[in-house]
Amino acid sequence: MTELTGIRYSVDGGVATIALARPDASNSFDLPTAQSLGAAVDRASADPSVAVVLLTGDGARFCAGGDVSSMAASQDPAAYLLELAQELDGALQRLGQMEKPVVAAVQGAAAGAGLAVVLSADVVVSGAGAKFLTAYAGVGLTPDCGLSWLLPRAVGQQRALELALTGRVLSAAEARDWGLVTTVVEDDELEAAATELAAKLATKPPFALGQARRLIRSSWTATRAETGADEAQTISQAVTTPEARTLVAKFAGR
Repeated sequence: MTELTGIRYSVDGGVATIALARPDASNSFDLPTAQSLGAAVDRASADPSVAVVLLTGDGARFCAGGDVSSMAASQDPAAYLLELAQELDGALQRLGQMEKPVVAAVQGAAAGAGLAVVLSADVVVSGAGAKFLTAYAGVGLTPDCGLSWLLPRAVGQQRALELALTGRVLSAAEARDWGLVTTVVEDDELEAAATELAAKLATKPPFALGQARRLIRSSWTATRAETGADEAQTISQAVTTPEARTLVAKFAGR
């Protein structure tokens, strides 16, 4: 099994926890950590015992994005950043395409590529003290890891542009109002709330939840007709699953 660097991976009760584990660097991504995230995502996707993925971050901050220090220390920053952005984007694309629900628990701050990680989750539980920002312009850089695609779909084009151009920092409450965050809880309740939610999702019909995630996320690049046809084929498959057969029979017998 591939050794993970900067990432902790564990499975319990159908929930795979992928923890960003570089707290001294605000869980920012250098190249080994980006590669390890991709490996962890692939493990969770391939493991039939995993029903739900929970994304967490160690320490005070969820994720500060790319590791600027590692960029500055590289002999060829342009080549290094190209590889880092491509590696991390690939991991997040696979996370977004996974046919299993993804929950994120966000504390402290989610900035830059850390915001792209958040947007790759389906349900986001935030601590009340968390902040959300794009951060790129502050160091003279531009969005990566799909943020230019993900952010306007979550908050709309003009709000996305405001965040990218002005450096505006959103509070957890504002992020919830804008559609970046699903639920806000007290900071000391974050771990318990996110863990409880992930465990609850893990008890639900896996095919139904995984395919609902796929259908909704894929709809951005499909026509209305293509989506309707996909839905029809998928629901016809869903009704043949053991979970659906049991639940449909129970409902019909009321």
